[in-house]
Amino acid sequence: QVQLVESGGGLVQPGESLRLSCAASGISFGYATVAWYRQAPGKQREWVAVITMIYNTDYADSVKGRFTISRDNAKSTVYLQMNSLKPDDTAVYYCNLNSHWGQGTQVTVSS
Repeated sequence: QVQLVESGGGLVQPGESLRLSCAASGISFGYATVAWYRQAPGKQREWVAVITMIYNTDYADSVKGRFTISRDNAKSTVYLQMNSLKPDDTAVYYCNLNSHWGQGTQVTVSS
């Protein structure tokens, strides 16, 4: 069965950085398109970034230039490097692969 495990969240101050990880198992990871989503309190889940099997990437306008998605197929892991974090980035971050979701990791940006 497919399992996705996110990690790396935490509490940071505005302007700081975090790197999230999404480790996958039970799937041919190298062929998969993987996306990050986030859900802030009281808001709908929104798409953040995506990376394809050929390493094409795309980002939501709200994070473009600050976030970078990458993958390590040898480790079946996708990363989300988040720089210049803002309070509006506060949310639970989820990874998605072939309609499977992880449990999420909390990111809180606050002074």
